Amino acid sequence: MTIILSDQDKSTLRIAAYGAVTLVAAAGAAGKPHKIATAGSIALGSATGLIGHVLADHPGSKDLAGRSVAEIADRVLPALTSAMNLLKRRDPAEAGNFRATVLIAVETARTRQDRPSPATAEMVRKVTEALDAAGADRGAVPETAAGRDRPELRKTIEEVVDAGFVGVSLRVHDERGEWAGSAGVAELGGTAKPPVNGHVRIGSNTKTFTATLVLQLVAEGRIELDAPAAGYLPEFGLDRRITVRMLLQHTSGLFNFTGEVYDDGSIAPGIPVPYGTTGKEWVDNRFKTYKPEELVRLALSKPARFEPGTGWSYSNTNYVLARLLIEKLTGRALAEEMRQRILEPLGLSGTVVPDASPEIPEPHARIYYRHEEDGRRQTIDVTRHNPSWVSTGGDMISTSQDLHTFISALLGGRLLPPWLLAEMCTARATGLPDMDYGLGVFVQKTDRGGTVITHNGGTVGSMTLMYGTPDGGKTLIAVLNWVDDADLSIAAAVGKARQRLVNEVFCGEPADPVRRS
Repeated sequence: MTIILSDQDKSTLRIAAYGAVTLVAAAGAAGKPHKIATAGSIALGSATGLIGHVLADHPGSKDLAGRSVAEIADRVLPALTSAMNLLKRRDPAEAGNFRATVLIAVETARTRQDRPSPATAEMVRKVTEALDAAGADRGAVPETAAGRDRPELRKTIEEVVDAGFVGVSLRVHDERGEWAGSAGVAELGGTAKPPVNGHVRIGSNTKTFTATLVLQLVAEGRIELDAPAAGYLPEFGLDRRITVRMLLQHTSGLFNFTGEVYDDGSIAPGIPVPYGTTGKEWVDNRFKTYKPEELVRLALSKPARFEPGTGWSYSNTNYVLARLLIEKLTGRALAEEMRQRILEPLGLSGTVVPDASPEIPEPHARIYYRHEEDGRRQTIDVTRHNPSWVSTGGDMISTSQDLHTFISALLGGRLLPPWLLAEMCTARATGLPDMDYGLGVFVQKTDRGGTVITHNGGTVGSMTLMYGTPDGGKTLIAVLNWVDDADLSIAAAVGKARQRLVNEVFCGEPADPVRRS
């Protein structure tokens, strides 16, 4: 069977295969990792079939050289599972070929060590587990990934589902290890749970990825944080008082193209969105494509909310301008820059910048919207929709494993130099209780007075939570799915569920049970 693989698919397979060899070599190398890894790489080069053609283009694993065993494992083990998931969906025979090839290569690397150590044996076991984690549930990783259950976490997600949600998945990394599980169902009328590591539209978590990319360009001296954004994007006639920092911090005052709600309760509409009076229009036109420039020009045609730098107001317009800034300075599409600078270096093989594509990779839960049609209430599946209506304000797709890897790497200092990470996490008041905003992240106080770095992202019928301690050592990633409607009638329950999860993981005690209002 002939299958077509994208460049990103091929990259995942190479990272997984050559990375597995590098991981085993580094775990027990006794000073000879290069020689040991070379022996395993030769074994990979002897692969046949489609896998042989892909692996023949040896990446050299240069970006893994000199990294710690833990860093290599963080990148390689998820890539192994993703590679197997990819091949099992496309050609099961090639999946078997890939698995056998990798195991032969790591065994070759292991036997080339003078005295294979217990660490080597442990890494071979982890590589094998990662290959076998891709099971009949099309990519869901085993629950209780650390090998033991967490009844308090399981109880929490079951109670969240009971509060009116269709499904919930949760991934926690803390001092007790990793735990991942799900509750509820993946689709209405079904019995299967949501995939633990399924793909999800991550909404405004996209902003944290985008801000990180902009700050990488700042680190390279290609952008100045406090320079006028108009100097980089003169074609829009932006107020020259608006700086790049103000875009990332939501202090530009620019109108939000998805609409504004003012302090007196009045609403200024933008493009049709799933909520309020435009819900039906959004449903009818959910496959429409919006160009980023179109969204910016619509926003600029409206009055600014305040003078630049004099207030704070959440505006998706800021991050569409950030996207255009990245593309203008690099000469490449945002998706390509994201892939080269963040996704590939971290091995985020389940993360996608979809642009205007309505597709979402398997596995994933279904997303629903309830509305009236000809006087009758009906619930429709809106899993497939064109995300260009929100653009870089919230269009990306990812998995809980990828989001954990991303936020822990970001806060752990692997993506930005210390001074820029400090800038990112230095927050100003927003007017929201205990939630200030930095550059693409919220800095939130917990009920116990601790600090977490977060963003979270809501999109139609779903919310993705992404939390980490300031050092990235503890993370919480969760996905909540529900049947949405124009009135966002589940909003209060979403807020309570979010608080319940944060208290359970970061405060060491549960909040009051989640109840739907």
